[in-house]
Amino acid sequence: MVFTVRVNAAASDLVTAEAVALDLRPARLGSRAIALGIDILVQAVVAFGLVIVARIILLILPESIVDDALVAVVVRSVIVLVMIGYPTIVETRTNGRSPGKSAMGLRVIREDGGPIRARHAFTRALIGFTIEWPGLLLPFLTWAVALTVMLFSENGRRIGDLAAGTLVVHERRPAPFRFVPLMPAALASWAAVTDLSAVDDELAARMRQFLSRAGELREPHRGVLERMLTEEVGARVSPPPPPGTPPYFFLAAVLAERRRRYAAQLAAGRSVTERLLPGFGRSARRLTSAPVRPASPSW
Repeated sequence: MVFTVRVNAAASDLVTAEAVALDLRPARLGSRAIALGIDILVQAVVAFGLVIVARIILLILPESIVDDALVAVVVRSVIVLVMIGYPTIVETRTNGRSPGKSAMGLRVIREDGGPIRARHAFTRALIGFTIEWPGLLLPFLTWAVALTVMLFSENGRRIGDLAAGTLVVHERRPAPFRFVPLMPAALASWAAVTDLSAVDDELAARMRQFLSRAGELREPHRGVLERMLTEEVGARVSPPPPPGTPPYFFLAAVLAERRRRYAAQLAAGRSVTERLLPGFGRSARRLTSAPVRPASPSW
């Protein structure tokens, strides 16, 4: 028996050229501000290192050609290079993932969902340097305009994104919490002596899916699925549950007991391994926790 549950999700406004809607979560001001702060720190370190190198080169040059004007030009050139060249190169080479964005799980993409190119990264960096950060053109006014645009943009896009045709999205989506009930206290003693060997991984996975999504299902579908699962599981366990046991609690007890027994088997196997191989305790723990292991229940 296989069943599916339809989960309603908000439709994404981002559609590719092939008319495929992309399920993306745009990054907002909070996460982008933290990512910007990290990138600014990295840029400051890079700029400081380049300024030191430039100073050393200027000291090597003859004094006749080095004056205060040349020093000022070199320092400003380094700053401009870092503020515009650094994000352009990094975002182009990493497909829109600067150090700050990588730390926050963000990525810059094109409006059609494709990876950005050098021209997109350069446009974003140029607009950010002249208008947004550090805002060389009327900083107090342009900063306010940049924040306003970002706050009221539907996808959290800043002026640089609008000019370059890009947006910043989350790469990591939060996993929805699925509640699975624990062992009902009234069925703990019955479950402890019940034969569950016929309850295989596939059936356990369907039980867990139903129990975690029961609140999302509507009648009569919920009752039909619950009855079908209860009959199938009841035919595979022995002895049967106490009379009058609600089907939901019966399924929860079987799943919880199966999980408890598997955890106990893992602990016992690890204990025996460490006792037989005391010099390889750390290796034994790695082996028992590796992805390749004997068939395990799907919880």
